[in-house]
Amino acid sequence: MKILLTGGSGNLGTVLAYQIEKRGDTALRFDLYEPTDHHGEFIQGSILNRKRLLEILPNTDCIIHIAAWHGYHEFTKKKDVYEFWDLNCTGTFNLFHAALETNIKNIIFISSEAASNKDGNYGWTKILGEKIAKRYFEYYHLNILTLRPRAFIPFWNKEVYPSFIDWAKWFWKGAVHINDVAQAILQGVDLLSAKKLDQHLILPVDGAYEYTKADLKTWDAAGIGTTFKKYYEKYYDLAIQYDLNPSTKPTILDISSTQKWLNYIPHYSLMNLLEELSKYGEAGPPIKL
Repeated sequence: MKILLTGGSGNLGTVLAYQIEKRGDTALRFDLYEPTDHHGEFIQGSILNRKRLLEILPNTDCIIHIAAWHGYHEFTKKKDVYEFWDLNCTGTFNLFHAALETNIKNIIFISSEAASNKDGNYGWTKILGEKIAKRYFEYYHLNILTLRPRAFIPFWNKEVYPSFIDWAKWFWKGAVHINDVAQAILQGVDLLSAKKLDQHLILPVDGAYEYTKADLKTWDAAGIGTTFKKYYEKYYDLAIQYDLNPSTKPTILDISSTQKWLNYIPHYSLMNLLEELSKYGEAGPPIKL
């Protein structure tokens, strides 16, 4: 199977290209810039170039549409509203219509949990991207699955997280590991390959948690930090050492629909983070794709 990754040289494209090769499939990495690794086949171009899309899409079995400006680009003001609109909206339309014109049916659209926030440029343009996906699903009958992962920039992206501790402070509040996002996407590829969906699914993607619903409901009822100690007492001093607040209550998404449709079971949790922090310290663990 040939799987096209838009934005294929980015963080998620890097993880997916490795995983796709591991499955025995071919990753076609469509991006303006060459990847820094050797996995998959690089195809230079932009989703803003309609002619280029029509050139490279034939003979593709499935598209994973990743290319977008993200919340990070909005937070740092590196991209303005025009750039968000061009890539996230016009680029998404270009891709879906080119897929229609080249008879590519199976598409996974990587939206974002930020689509629940209509105020920001990122969330707003992701909502519009979802509407484009729904249009091409319902009106043109493309086989489209939309995934809404929460933020998943990996710890090894030093532009965003200078150290493993910086990444840990973000993950601490509730998050998903990039490898779990890749797992959900490939399970989505298998779903689309196996059947034509009868509804436009929008499935949230979150990480693994030791905390239960009961824990969240009665958070720290026995005192500050007690819920954390219930599962991670041996790491309490480690958390304090690195200024990771044991009393922080994470936000957790309901992924029951994702589990139902994809058999998705995330693997990376706070326990994994603490084990890696204990073993590797501020430098963090080796990169694992």
